[in-house]
Amino acid sequence: MSSILIKNGTLIDTNITRGDVFVDGGKIVKTGDCSDMTADTVLDASGKYVLPGLVDMHCHLREPGFEHKETIETGSLSAVRGGFTSIACMPNTNPVIDNPALVRYVCMRGEEAGYARVYPIACITKGQKGTELAELCRMKDAGAVAFSDDGRPVSDSGVMRNALEYAKTFGLLVIDHPEDVSVSGDGVVNEGANATIAGLKGISRAAEEIGIARDIVLAETLGARVHIAHVSTAGGVELIREAKARNVKVTCETCPHYFCATDEEILSYNTDAKINPPLREQTDVEAIRDGIKDGTIDVIATDHAPHSAGEKNREFDLAPFGTVGFETALSLAYTNLVESGDAEMTDIVRLMSHNPAKLLGLPVIWLKTGARADIVIFDPEQSWTVSSKNLASKGKNCLYDGWMLKGKVTHTIVGGEIKY
Repeated sequence: MSSILIKNGTLIDTNITRGDVFVDGGKIVKTGDCSDMTADTVLDASGKYVLPGLVDMHCHLREPGFEHKETIETGSLSAVRGGFTSIACMPNTNPVIDNPALVRYVCMRGEEAGYARVYPIACITKGQKGTELAELCRMKDAGAVAFSDDGRPVSDSGVMRNALEYAKTFGLLVIDHPEDVSVSGDGVVNEGANATIAGLKGISRAAEEIGIARDIVLAETLGARVHIAHVSTAGGVELIREAKARNVKVTCETCPHYFCATDEEILSYNTDAKINPPLREQTDVEAIRDGIKDGTIDVIATDHAPHSAGEKNREFDLAPFGTVGFETALSLAYTNLVESGDAEMTDIVRLMSHNPAKLLGLPVIWLKTGARADIVIFDPEQSWTVSSKNLASKGKNCLYDGWMLKGKVTHTIVGGEIKY
Protein backbone atom coordinates (compact mmCIF):
# COMPACT_ATOMS: atom_id res chain seq x y z
CA MET A 1 0.00 0.00 0.00
CA SER A 2 1.59 3.28 -1.13
CA SER A 3 1.76 6.48 0.92
CA ILE A 4 -0.16 9.60 -0.11
CA LEU A 5 0.51 13.26 0.71
CA ILE A 6 -2.41 15.66 0.23
CA LYS A 7 -0.92 19.16 0.18
CA ASN A 8 -2.32 22.63 0.87
CA GLY A 9 -5.97 21.68 1.31
CA THR A 10 -8.78 23.21 3.33
CA LEU A 11 -9.49 20.45 5.86
CA ILE A 12 -13.13 20.27 6.89
CA ASP A 13 -14.26 18.21 9.85
CA THR A 14 -16.06 19.62 12.88
CA ASN A 15 -14.02 22.75 12.15
CA ILE A 16 -12.04 24.17 9.24
CA THR A 17 -8.24 24.32 9.05
CA ARG A 18 -5.62 24.69 6.34
CA GLY A 19 -2.85 22.18 5.84
CA ASP A 20 -1.73 18.77 4.64
CA VAL A 21 -2.74 15.16 5.24
CA PHE A 22 -0.20 12.33 5.14
CA VAL A 23 -1.58 8.81 4.63
CA ASP A 24 0.29 5.55 5.01
CA GLY A 25 -0.75 1.98 5.83
CA GLY A 26 -4.42 2.80 5.32
CA LYS A 27 -4.46 5.41 8.08
CA ILE A 28 -3.88 9.13 8.53
CA VAL A 29 -0.38 9.44 9.96
CA LYS A 30 -0.22 13.22 10.27
CA THR A 31 -2.19 16.39 9.53
CA GLY A 32 -1.14 20.03 9.46
CA ASP A 33 2.34 20.80 8.17
CA CYS A 34 3.62 17.66 6.44
CA SER A 35 6.32 19.34 4.39
CA ASP A 36 8.90 17.07 6.02
CA MET A 37 7.14 13.91 4.81
CA THR A 38 7.95 12.02 1.60
CA ALA A 39 5.16 10.12 -0.15
CA ASP A 40 4.77 7.81 -3.13
CA THR A 41 1.88 9.95 -4.42
CA VAL A 42 1.46 13.70 -3.92
CA LEU A 43 -1.90 15.38 -4.50
CA ASP A 44 -2.05 19.18 -4.59
CA ALA A 45 -5.32 20.25 -2.95
CA SER A 46 -4.74 23.99 -3.24
CA GLY A 47 -8.11 25.73 -3.41
CA LYS A 48 -9.91 22.44 -2.66
CA TYR A 49 -11.71 20.97 0.33
CA VAL A 50 -10.47 17.80 2.00
CA LEU A 51 -13.34 15.95 3.68
CA PRO A 52 -13.89 12.71 5.58
CA GLY A 53 -15.29 10.00 3.31
CA LEU A 54 -19.04 10.30 2.79
CA VAL A 55 -21.44 7.65 4.12
CA ASP A 56 -24.71 6.91 2.31
CA MET A 57 -27.16 5.11 4.57
CA HIS A 58 -29.84 4.60 1.92
CA CYS A 59 -29.16 3.27 -1.57
CA HIS A 60 -30.23 0.47 -3.88
CA LEU A 61 -27.59 -1.71 -5.54
CA ARG A 62 -30.15 -4.17 -7.05
CA GLU A 63 -27.96 -7.25 -6.65
CA PRO A 64 -28.96 -10.07 -6.40
CA GLY A 65 -31.69 -10.43 -8.99
CA PHE A 66 -31.82 -7.10 -10.81
CA GLU A 67 -28.33 -6.90 -12.27
CA HIS A 68 -29.73 -5.35 -15.46
CA LYS A 69 -30.38 -2.21 -13.35
CA GLU A 70 -27.18 -2.15 -11.28
CA THR A 71 -24.61 -4.43 -9.70
CA ILE A 72 -22.70 -4.07 -6.47
CA GLU A 73 -19.60 -3.40 -8.57
CA THR A 74 -21.09 -0.68 -10.80
CA GLY A 75 -22.97 0.88 -7.89
CA SER A 76 -19.95 1.07 -5.61
CA LEU A 77 -17.85 2.48 -8.46
CA SER A 78 -20.50 5.15 -8.99
CA ALA A 79 -20.41 5.82 -5.23
CA VAL A 80 -16.68 6.56 -5.06
CA ARG A 81 -17.02 8.93 -8.01
CA GLY A 82 -19.42 10.89 -5.80
CA GLY A 83 -17.18 10.83 -2.74
CA PHE A 84 -18.91 8.00 -0.87
CA THR A 85 -16.47 5.65 0.84
CA SER A 86 -19.18 3.66 2.66
CA ILE A 87 -22.67 2.80 1.39
CA ALA A 88 -25.54 0.87 2.99
CA CYS A 89 -27.82 -0.88 0.51
CA MET A 90 -31.50 -1.64 0.92
CA PRO A 91 -32.81 -5.23 0.82
CA ASN A 92 -35.52 -5.02 -1.89
CA THR A 93 -33.60 -7.31 -4.23
CA ASN A 94 -34.66 -10.66 -5.71
CA PRO A 95 -34.62 -12.61 -3.48
CA VAL A 96 -34.96 -10.02 -0.76
CA ILE A 97 -32.19 -9.88 1.84
CA ASP A 98 -34.01 -11.55 4.71
CA ASN A 99 -31.51 -14.22 5.85
CA PRO A 100 -27.87 -14.39 6.96
CA ALA A 101 -26.65 -16.11 3.77
CA LEU A 102 -27.77 -13.22 1.59
CA VAL A 103 -26.31 -10.69 4.02
CA ARG A 104 -22.96 -12.46 3.73
CA TYR A 105 -23.32 -12.57 -0.07
CA VAL A 106 -23.67 -8.77 -0.27
CA CYS A 107 -20.68 -8.28 2.03
CA MET A 108 -18.60 -10.65 -0.10
CA ARG A 109 -19.58 -8.98 -3.38
CA GLY A 110 -18.72 -5.58 -1.94
CA GLU A 111 -15.25 -6.76 -0.97
CA GLU A 112 -14.75 -8.31 -4.42
CA ALA A 113 -15.75 -5.07 -6.14
CA GLY A 114 -13.11 -3.17 -4.19
CA TYR A 115 -14.48 0.37 -4.43
CA ALA A 116 -16.65 1.78 -1.64
CA ARG A 117 -17.23 -0.24 1.52
CA VAL A 118 -20.62 -1.98 1.11
CA TYR A 119 -22.85 -2.64 4.12
CA PRO A 120 -26.15 -4.53 3.77
CA ILE A 121 -29.40 -3.36 5.31
CA ALA A 122 -31.59 -6.43 5.86
CA CYS A 123 -35.37 -6.87 5.88
CA ILE A 124 -37.43 -6.22 8.98
CA THR A 125 -39.91 -8.92 7.96
CA LYS A 126 -39.61 -12.25 6.19
CA GLY A 127 -39.99 -11.90 2.45
CA GLN A 128 -40.53 -8.16 2.98
CA LYS A 129 -44.20 -9.10 3.43
CA GLY A 130 -44.78 -7.13 6.62
CA THR A 131 -46.29 -9.98 8.63
CA GLU A 132 -43.51 -11.87 10.47
CA LEU A 133 -40.20 -10.60 11.81
CA ALA A 134 -37.07 -11.86 10.07
CA GLU A 135 -34.11 -13.23 12.05
CA LEU A 136 -32.73 -9.82 12.90
CA CYS A 137 -29.96 -10.78 15.31
CA ARG A 138 -28.61 -13.55 13.09
CA MET A 139 -28.48 -11.10 10.19
CA LYS A 140 -26.74 -8.51 12.34
CA ASP A 141 -24.13 -11.13 13.24
CA ALA A 142 -23.71 -11.82 9.51
CA GLY A 143 -22.99 -8.16 8.77
CA ALA A 144 -26.30 -6.25 8.52
CA VAL A 145 -25.97 -2.70 9.85
CA ALA A 146 -29.69 -1.84 9.98
CA PHE A 147 -33.14 -3.22 9.11
CA SER A 148 -35.77 -1.90 6.73
CA ASP A 149 -38.50 -3.08 4.39
CA ASP A 150 -37.79 0.01 2.27
CA GLY A 151 -39.80 0.12 -0.90
CA ARG A 152 -42.67 -1.04 1.28
CA PRO A 153 -43.81 0.26 4.65
CA VAL A 154 -44.41 -2.08 7.58
CA SER A 155 -48.12 -1.33 7.48
CA ASP A 156 -49.15 -3.57 10.38
CA SER A 157 -48.58 -1.43 13.48
CA GLY A 158 -48.42 -4.52 15.70
CA VAL A 159 -45.57 -5.93 13.64
CA MET A 160 -43.80 -2.58 13.70
CA ARG A 161 -44.21 -2.42 17.46
CA ASN A 162 -42.64 -5.88 17.78
CA ALA A 163 -39.77 -4.81 15.53
CA LEU A 164 -39.04 -1.71 17.59
CA GLU A 165 -39.25 -3.62 20.88
CA TYR A 166 -36.89 -6.29 19.58
CA ALA A 167 -34.54 -3.69 18.14
CA LYS A 168 -34.47 -1.81 21.45
CA THR A 169 -33.46 -4.96 23.31
CA PHE A 170 -30.60 -5.82 20.98
CA GLY A 171 -29.42 -2.35 19.93
CA LEU A 172 -30.56 -2.58 16.30
CA LEU A 173 -31.50 0.30 14.01
CA VAL A 174 -34.90 0.11 12.32
CA ILE A 175 -35.43 2.33 9.27
CA ASP A 176 -39.03 2.78 8.17
CA HIS A 177 -40.42 3.82 4.81
CA PRO A 178 -43.31 5.98 6.05
CA GLU A 179 -46.35 5.52 3.84
CA ASP A 180 -50.00 4.66 4.41
CA VAL A 181 -50.66 2.73 1.21
CA SER A 182 -54.43 2.98 1.70
CA VAL A 183 -53.98 6.74 1.26
CA SER A 184 -51.30 6.78 -1.44
CA GLY A 185 -53.11 4.15 -3.50
CA ASP A 186 -52.00 4.07 -7.12
CA GLY A 187 -50.79 7.68 -7.15
CA VAL A 188 -47.61 8.48 -9.05
CA VAL A 189 -46.85 12.16 -8.27
CA ASN A 190 -47.49 14.72 -5.56
CA GLU A 191 -51.16 15.54 -5.10
CA GLY A 192 -51.53 19.17 -6.13
CA ALA A 193 -52.01 21.61 -8.96
CA ASN A 194 -49.24 20.15 -11.12
CA ALA A 195 -50.71 16.66 -10.88
CA THR A 196 -54.02 18.08 -12.10
CA ILE A 197 -52.34 19.95 -14.98
CA ALA A 198 -50.43 16.81 -16.00
CA GLY A 199 -53.45 14.57 -15.63
CA LEU A 200 -51.57 12.21 -13.29
CA LYS A 201 -52.84 10.58 -10.09
CA GLY A 202 -51.63 12.27 -6.94
CA ILE A 203 -50.14 11.02 -3.68
CA SER A 204 -51.29 13.05 -0.70
CA ARG A 205 -48.73 14.32 1.79
CA ALA A 206 -50.98 12.66 4.37
CA ALA A 207 -49.81 9.22 3.19
CA GLU A 208 -46.27 10.00 4.35
CA GLU A 209 -47.24 12.00 7.41
CA ILE A 210 -49.56 9.31 8.77
CA GLY A 211 -46.66 6.87 8.55
CA ILE A 212 -44.30 9.28 10.31
CA ALA A 213 -46.85 9.98 13.05
CA ARG A 214 -47.42 6.24 13.61
CA ASP A 215 -43.71 5.58 13.96
CA ILE A 216 -43.26 8.49 16.37
CA VAL A 217 -46.13 7.28 18.58
CA LEU A 218 -44.69 3.76 18.73
CA ALA A 219 -41.16 5.00 19.45
CA GLU A 220 -42.41 7.31 22.18
CA THR A 221 -44.59 4.62 23.73
CA LEU A 222 -41.79 2.07 23.80
CA GLY A 223 -38.86 4.36 24.50
CA ALA A 224 -37.33 2.85 21.35
CA ARG A 225 -35.49 4.52 18.51
CA VAL A 226 -36.71 4.70 14.93
CA HIS A 227 -35.20 6.24 11.81
CA ILE A 228 -37.51 7.78 9.19
CA ALA A 229 -36.43 7.42 5.58
CA HIS A 230 -36.59 10.06 2.82
CA VAL A 231 -38.68 12.82 4.48
CA SER A 232 -40.25 15.00 1.79
CA THR A 233 -43.04 17.11 3.32
CA ALA A 234 -43.28 20.22 5.47
CA GLY A 235 -45.72 18.39 7.75
CA GLY A 236 -43.32 15.49 8.17
CA VAL A 237 -40.49 17.82 9.19
CA GLU A 238 -42.73 19.48 11.75
CA LEU A 239 -43.88 16.16 13.22
CA ILE A 240 -40.27 15.09 13.70
CA ARG A 241 -39.24 18.51 15.07
CA GLU A 242 -42.00 18.35 17.69
CA ALA A 243 -41.14 14.74 18.59
CA LYS A 244 -37.48 15.61 19.10
CA ALA A 245 -38.52 18.46 21.39
CA ARG A 246 -40.25 15.80 23.52
CA ASN A 247 -37.05 13.69 23.48
CA VAL A 248 -38.55 10.95 21.34
CA LYS A 249 -35.76 8.78 19.94
CA VAL A 250 -36.50 9.59 16.32
CA THR A 251 -33.99 10.45 13.61
CA CYS A 252 -34.56 11.07 9.93
CA GLU A 253 -33.03 11.62 6.54
CA THR A 254 -33.89 13.53 3.41
CA CYS A 255 -32.45 13.35 -0.11
CA PRO A 256 -31.06 15.99 -2.48
CA HIS A 257 -34.11 15.88 -4.74
CA TYR A 258 -36.30 17.06 -1.86
CA PHE A 259 -34.29 20.23 -1.26
CA CYS A 260 -33.46 21.12 -4.87
CA ALA A 261 -36.44 20.11 -7.07
CA THR A 262 -40.21 20.48 -7.10
CA ASP A 263 -43.08 18.70 -8.81
CA GLU A 264 -42.84 21.14 -11.69
CA GLU A 265 -40.39 18.57 -13.08
CA ILE A 266 -43.32 16.25 -13.88
CA LEU A 267 -44.92 18.71 -16.31
CA SER A 268 -42.61 17.49 -19.07
CA TYR A 269 -43.58 13.88 -18.26
CA ASN A 270 -39.93 13.09 -17.54
CA THR A 271 -40.14 9.72 -15.80
CA ASP A 272 -36.80 10.38 -14.08
CA ALA A 273 -38.86 12.79 -11.95
CA LYS A 274 -41.07 9.90 -10.81
CA ILE A 275 -39.79 9.26 -7.29
CA ASN A 276 -41.30 7.81 -4.11
CA PRO A 277 -42.03 9.82 -2.01
CA PRO A 278 -42.79 12.18 -4.88
CA LEU A 279 -41.24 15.56 -5.55
CA ARG A 280 -43.31 18.08 -3.63
CA GLU A 281 -43.93 21.85 -3.85
CA GLN A 282 -41.73 24.85 -3.09
CA THR A 283 -43.14 25.21 0.44
CA ASP A 284 -42.00 21.66 1.16
CA VAL A 285 -38.54 22.35 -0.30
CA GLU A 286 -38.21 25.36 2.00
CA ALA A 287 -39.34 23.30 5.00
CA ILE A 288 -36.77 20.60 4.21
CA ARG A 289 -34.06 23.28 4.06
CA ASP A 290 -35.27 24.71 7.38
CA GLY A 291 -35.12 21.21 8.87
CA ILE A 292 -31.54 20.88 7.70
CA LYS A 293 -30.63 24.28 9.16
CA ASP A 294 -32.14 23.67 12.60
CA GLY A 295 -30.96 20.07 12.99
CA THR A 296 -34.34 18.39 12.70
CA ILE A 297 -33.00 16.45 9.72
CA ASP A 298 -30.04 14.30 10.72
CA VAL A 299 -28.82 12.89 7.42
CA ILE A 300 -28.70 13.56 3.69
CA ALA A 301 -28.90 10.21 1.89
CA THR A 302 -29.08 9.58 -1.84
CA ASP A 303 -31.83 6.92 -2.20
CA HIS A 304 -29.82 5.98 -5.32
CA ALA A 305 -32.38 3.95 -7.32
CA PRO A 306 -31.13 2.81 -10.73
CA HIS A 307 -33.39 1.37 -13.45
CA SER A 308 -32.80 0.26 -17.01
CA ALA A 309 -33.63 2.60 -19.89
CA GLY A 310 -36.40 0.31 -21.07
CA GLU A 311 -38.12 0.45 -17.69
CA LYS A 312 -38.01 4.23 -17.42
CA ASN A 313 -38.71 5.09 -21.08
CA ARG A 314 -42.41 4.32 -21.00
CA GLU A 315 -45.72 5.84 -19.95
CA PHE A 316 -45.41 7.81 -16.70
CA ASP A 317 -47.94 5.63 -14.85
CA LEU A 318 -46.06 2.43 -15.77
CA ALA A 319 -42.49 3.59 -15.14
CA PRO A 320 -40.84 2.60 -11.83
CA PHE A 321 -40.05 5.14 -9.12
CA GLY A 322 -36.52 6.39 -8.58
CA THR A 323 -33.51 8.42 -9.71
CA VAL A 324 -29.78 7.70 -9.45
CA GLY A 325 -27.89 9.92 -7.04
CA PHE A 326 -24.37 8.89 -6.00
CA GLU A 327 -22.38 11.07 -8.39
CA THR A 328 -24.42 14.25 -7.93
CA ALA A 329 -25.28 14.29 -4.21
CA LEU A 330 -22.34 16.27 -2.83
CA SER A 331 -22.43 18.76 -5.70
CA LEU A 332 -26.19 19.25 -5.23
CA ALA A 333 -25.70 19.84 -1.51
CA TYR A 334 -22.92 22.34 -2.19
CA THR A 335 -24.82 24.16 -4.95
CA ASN A 336 -28.19 24.29 -3.22
CA LEU A 337 -27.29 24.49 0.47
CA VAL A 338 -23.78 25.90 0.89
CA GLU A 339 -23.86 28.40 -1.97
CA SER A 340 -27.31 29.59 -0.84
CA GLY A 341 -26.17 30.08 2.75
CA ASP A 342 -28.46 27.39 4.16
CA ALA A 343 -25.52 25.27 5.36
CA GLU A 344 -21.78 25.38 6.01
CA MET A 345 -19.38 22.74 4.77
CA THR A 346 -19.04 21.49 8.36
CA ASP A 347 -22.80 20.87 8.27
CA ILE A 348 -22.44 18.86 5.06
CA VAL A 349 -19.76 16.69 6.70
CA ARG A 350 -22.06 16.13 9.67
CA LEU A 351 -25.08 15.28 7.49
CA MET A 352 -23.28 13.16 4.90
CA SER A 353 -20.46 11.52 6.89
CA HIS A 354 -20.51 11.70 10.68
CA ASN A 355 -24.23 11.30 11.42
CA PRO A 356 -24.97 8.40 9.07
CA ALA A 357 -21.89 6.56 10.36
CA LYS A 358 -23.03 7.04 13.96
CA LEU A 359 -26.56 5.85 13.20
CA LEU A 360 -25.32 2.72 11.42
CA GLY A 361 -22.75 1.95 14.10
CA LEU A 362 -19.84 2.38 11.68
CA PRO A 363 -16.49 4.00 12.50
CA VAL A 364 -16.85 7.77 12.28
CA ILE A 365 -14.21 9.19 9.93
CA TRP A 366 -12.17 12.12 11.23
CA LEU A 367 -9.32 14.01 9.65
CA LYS A 368 -6.92 13.32 12.47
CA THR A 369 -3.91 11.19 13.28
CA GLY A 370 -4.72 7.49 13.55
CA ALA A 371 -8.06 7.72 11.74
CA ARG A 372 -8.97 5.42 8.88
CA ALA A 373 -7.89 7.03 5.62
CA ASP A 374 -11.28 7.42 3.93
CA ILE A 375 -10.89 10.86 2.36
CA VAL A 376 -12.54 12.98 -0.34
CA ILE A 377 -11.04 15.91 -2.21
CA PHE A 378 -13.67 18.31 -3.50
CA ASP A 379 -13.13 21.31 -5.78
CA PRO A 380 -15.73 23.98 -4.87
CA GLU A 381 -14.88 26.12 -7.90
CA GLN A 382 -15.32 23.46 -10.57
CA SER A 383 -18.61 23.87 -12.42
CA TRP A 384 -19.90 20.97 -14.47
CA THR A 385 -22.94 19.84 -16.39
CA VAL A 386 -24.47 16.52 -15.38
CA SER A 387 -24.58 14.02 -18.23
CA SER A 388 -26.41 10.79 -17.50
CA LYS A 389 -24.54 8.94 -20.23
CA ASN A 390 -21.25 9.63 -18.44
CA LEU A 391 -22.33 8.18 -15.09
CA ALA A 392 -20.60 5.03 -13.87
CA SER A 393 -23.92 3.64 -12.65
CA LYS A 394 -25.74 1.25 -14.98
CA GLY A 395 -28.82 3.36 -14.29
CA LYS A 396 -28.94 6.46 -16.47
CA ASN A 397 -32.28 7.58 -14.98
CA CYS A 398 -30.90 10.84 -13.62
CA LEU A 399 -33.29 13.61 -12.63
CA TYR A 400 -30.40 16.09 -12.86
CA ASP A 401 -29.35 15.28 -16.43
CA GLY A 402 -28.33 18.58 -18.04
CA TRP A 403 -28.20 20.51 -14.74
CA MET A 404 -25.25 22.84 -14.17
CA LEU A 405 -23.73 22.24 -10.72
CA LYS A 406 -20.92 23.88 -8.82
CA GLY A 407 -18.33 21.82 -6.98
CA LYS A 408 -17.03 18.41 -7.97
CA VAL A 409 -15.27 15.45 -6.37
CA THR A 410 -11.76 15.09 -7.80
CA HIS A 411 -10.37 12.22 -5.67
CA THR A 412 -11.78 9.55 -3.37
CA ILE A 413 -9.48 7.55 -1.10
CA VAL A 414 -10.75 4.39 0.62
CA GLY A 415 -8.55 2.75 3.24
CA GLY A 416 -5.52 4.64 1.98
CA GLU A 417 -6.01 3.68 -1.68
CA ILE A 418 -7.10 6.08 -4.40
CA LYS A 419 -10.30 4.60 -5.84
CA TYR A 420 -11.21 7.62 -7.96
